[in-house]
Order: sequence, then structure tokens, then C-alpha cells
Amino acid sequence: MSTPATLAGMLFVLTVNGEAFDVALEDNAAAQALVDSLPLAVSMKELNGNEKYADLAKPLPAAEQSVGRISAGDLMLWGDDCLVLFYESFRTPYRYTRLGRVVNPASLKAAVGAGSVRIELKRGR
Repeated sequence: MSTPATLAGMLFVLTVNGEAFDVALEDNAAAQALVDSLPLAVSMKELNGNEKYADLAKPLPAAEQSVGRISAGDLMLWGDDCLVLFYESFRTPYRYTRLGRVVNPASLKAAVGAGSVRIELKRGR
């Protein structure tokens, strides 16, 4: 297994309804555990008109922190087993573990649509 530092500068690909987005992952144990589980395909449910979420089969090592502000494109871990992809920006009092961020989220909201969506996450091109 590689160390979390190996994630620096690496891009991963998130595919939503056939549209690919580059994702820069954080250098932390949770992101490394996510990488170790790739490729990953999950169905994500809609929540609050700003995010999609999916329960993971296995928990990841959480290191929750108050993030204060969510940005469109943030990929986060809620608790230790809930993957969350945000497509709107807003302030939040909730605590998350940062996993990564979509590099260019301009068309992410349109790609995820209004209901549930299936996403795939894999190593970069």
C-alpha cells in the first residue's frame, strides 16, 4: 500500500452520466483508503438540493473537521461510511472528512441532475 503523500498532484476520474470530471484527492488516510477501493461505482441519492450521497460497503478512516464552507465539487466523507458529492456551494455547521475536489465543477450540477445518479470513480487517465 502506498502512503497518503503519493496522492499529491494525482488526478482521479469521476464519471457521472457519461461525463468525466477530474478529481484531485486530499493527502489523508481516508482518501488513501478510497483509492485502495478503486474502481468504485455507486448509486447516489439526492439530498437537500445541493448534494448526492451513497453509503459505502466499508468504512473509511474518518478525521472529521468543521469545514465551514462547502464548495461545488467537494467530495467528502460523512461519518466513516457515507460518500458525499456536493454540487452547490454553501456554508455549513457540519463536520466532514475531506476526500477531494472536482477540479472544474462548472457542469457538475447539470450532470448529476435532480434525482438519484450512478457515479464511477477510478484512477486517472
